[in-house]
Amino acid sequence: MSYHNPLTPPRKSATFDDHTLAEIRRAAATGIYDIRGAGTKRKVPHFDDLLFLGASISRYPLEGYREKCDTTVVLGSRFAKKPITLKTPITIAGMSFGALSGNAKEALGRGATLAGTSTTTGDGGMTNEERGHSQTLVYQYLPSRYGMNPKDLRRADAIEVVVGQGAKPGGGGMLLGQKISDRVAHMRNLPKGIDQRSACRHPDWTGPDDLEIKIMELREITDWEKPIYVKVGGARPYYDTALAVKAGADVVVLDGMQGGTAATQDVFIENVGMPTLACIRPAVQALQDLGMHRKVQLIISGGIRSGADVAKALALGADAVAIGTAALVAIGDNDPRWEEEYQKLGTTAGAYDDWHEGKDPAGITTQNPELAARLDPVAAGRRLANYLKVMTLEAQTIARACGKNHLHNLEPEDLCALTMEAAAMAQIPLAGTSWYPGKGGY
Repeated sequence: MSYHNPLTPPRKSATFDDHTLAEIRRAAATGIYDIRGAGTKRKVPHFDDLLFLGASISRYPLEGYREKCDTTVVLGSRFAKKPITLKTPITIAGMSFGALSGNAKEALGRGATLAGTSTTTGDGGMTNEERGHSQTLVYQYLPSRYGMNPKDLRRADAIEVVVGQGAKPGGGGMLLGQKISDRVAHMRNLPKGIDQRSACRHPDWTGPDDLEIKIMELREITDWEKPIYVKVGGARPYYDTALAVKAGADVVVLDGMQGGTAATQDVFIENVGMPTLACIRPAVQALQDLGMHRKVQLIISGGIRSGADVAKALALGADAVAIGTAALVAIGDNDPRWEEEYQKLGTTAGAYDDWHEGKDPAGITTQNPELAARLDPVAAGRRLANYLKVMTLEAQTIARACGKNHLHNLEPEDLCALTMEAAAMAQIPLAGTSWYPGKGGY
């Protein structure tokens, strides 16, 4: 005979927690896998697990705002006739028209322009509004080729060849039929209202030798003017970075698993790829081994939220960062003022990730004209510019405290790690020691 003490609450399983049980029941009831947007929700080692070592006696800090701390970055100086110069090393990642509303894309362009940085098209082509309001626009060249044409390649300021994405390295994108409006269908040469699934690989190459041929083709189409980026998802960063460099890339974009997506399988988002923190040092090592660090620029994306994150990514060896989810929040996504409507969708502000359904009350991840009209692209662009300004000032503040007159002068020596996992991934000494796992010695 068993006896349960009524003073002891029932104990739930850590393996079969409430979310896991709900997912099993949902799968059993529907027979389909869960699709959602955004990035991973599991906790992984991240920039929060690193701290800066500010100046004291052994280091000399810069004085407040009186001593200059430069934030400019040049991208594409390896081969391009017209490399890009940005006022801040914080760029806007690729997010498509289709996944986002036209007003949202315009807002991203306006905000990036006000801040003196670049934005990126995403899958599905270039809209005239986006081009018109973006001083510096990067054109994504994806496996789907949706919306791709030589005219827009030449209209862009840089071209980003997308091989992979952090939320789904090795997987293609999704755009469900309810978001394929007349205009989206026309731009992508697709039937209206029919689910679209992008290819997971480019149709005209099977390896890095073919990538080199494709980069040369793009250079010839654009008369060698445009910087060519290669974007990879964080999976095998050392080898992918090395192969991108050998294929002729001017810039490598590396996206960790905290990076978002418009829509893919939840099992993909949560179980494929590596944390952003684990991706940076192997990529930097590849560049250093090839003698190309700072010659081929490295852009890091996936979970960048603050100026501190920016400064840490640069200290680890990146040249710039890209933000996606944070930029959407800045222009109004998941805003609590729409809480009542989020609750009607069965979610809450801050947790809404059903971007593929096209019902976003904020008017950002939708093609519904009435919802999209809620987003004022001018006001949203100003909010994004304010956010980018604050991030840049935060990064400068940290750099000055470390005695650096340029953000690129931050270095691993300026950091320490709070956890063993972060120390191992970032190859940064554990706080209070000169050791990290794998280094040897104590």
